[in-house]
Amino acid sequence: MNVLTQLLHLAGSGATAYITAFNLRNLETRPNMLAGLQLAESGSVPFLEALRDRAEAEGDSWLAEKLMLHANDERRHGQIFAHALKQLDKQAIDLTNVPKTKPDGTPDERRRSPFFDAYFEGYSQEQLKPQNIEWAVFFASTYILELDASQDFLRMARALRDDPLSANLCKGLESIAQDEHRHASYLREAMERRFSHSEVNRQIDQWRTCKVNAMLAMVTNIVQRNGKIASLVTEGAPVELENADLPKEMATVR
Repeated sequence: MNVLTQLLHLAGSGATAYITAFNLRNLETRPNMLAGLQLAESGSVPFLEALRDRAEAEGDSWLAEKLMLHANDERRHGQIFAHALKQLDKQAIDLTNVPKTKPDGTPDERRRSPFFDAYFEGYSQEQLKPQNIEWAVFFASTYILELDASQDFLRMARALRDDPLSANLCKGLESIAQDEHRHASYLREAMERRFSHSEVNRQIDQWRTCKVNAMLAMVTNIVQRNGKIASLVTEGAPVELENADLPKEMATVR
């Protein structure tokens, strides 16, 4: 990784830490942030499950098991954020009911992510489907995301440690951070099982650069919209969560 990329990564990490801490501590912005996290975590489950099936079909039982555990973790993470939203009497929107375009014909930003558009620039949607994506692309790109997410969630938890009313959420975030670090570890091992040490480092550097560019694209998009972010929440807790069991790391604090 060159010096400029490293500096931009550090600057971006610092900015992300500040923004997420502010949005999480602020009760006005917390619901939308929680909803975005829930949709992202839960939304990855079908993709990971499809990759697990593919790994099994290819005879890689080690990878299939790791992907199964990964999918189960992401499902649990989504539940953690759903419960946090429930405590605020809110729930995430159902993206399947969101139209692709607004009445004026422009794309509905709730169905697209400037960050991921930039992160996977040069790749078509067809290339990124679980049955088509190159393992090298999946391993390295997801490794970067999981590694950074482990630090991001830990920072979020630290931002809430002085808030007794957020004890549940703080515990959940700390647990998620541990899971994300474990995901990054198996993805790194998956790369090392298939590629040389130098090739692994090359791929990681490549996707680190992509991540920096994607963060810049995301910030630019926010500035262009004057800081306005589309709402991802609706009022009222979902009925299916009324009697659902809390994830274990949240069950000790009510």
